[in-house]
Amino acid sequence: PGAEEDEQGLAFVGRAGQLLTDIIEKGLRIPRRDVFIANVLMCRPPDNRNPEPDEILACQPFLEQKIDAIKPDVIVGLGKFAGQWLLKTAEPISRIRGRVGEYRGVKVVPTYHPAFLLRNPSAKKEVWEDMKLVRRLLAG
Repeated sequence: PGAEEDEQGLAFVGRAGQLLTDIIEKGLRIPRRDVFIANVLMCRPPDNRNPEPDEILACQPFLEQKIDAIKPDVIVGLGKFAGQWLLKTAEPISRIRGRVGEYRGVKVVPTYHPAFLLRNPSAKKEVWEDMKLVRRLLAG
């Protein structure tokens, strides 16, 4: 989570959160309130550094419990750490995005993180393609 998320105790607030809302509501055509949103980490690493593998592992049981309780139809992994964790791979997000994987029996589509899109707006086209894939998976 970023500083605002850590402060508020909510996932995806601020500019990246607004962009995520647009992706969900315009791209997937689903109200954001109908989507469960979580971070791979429950707290922000010091100095906003990348998370260490043991930090991700420490938060894993919480996330697994949520996934098991919610039983989602599709999981969208936003960014490198979510995508790599869900698919158990070290491949970069640029190589795994747009593909369908599986985590605990649930289809997974990794894509770019909204914060990355704020810095690299040209990648929005790829995320749009990923959301079309998610819509097809949700439609069955």
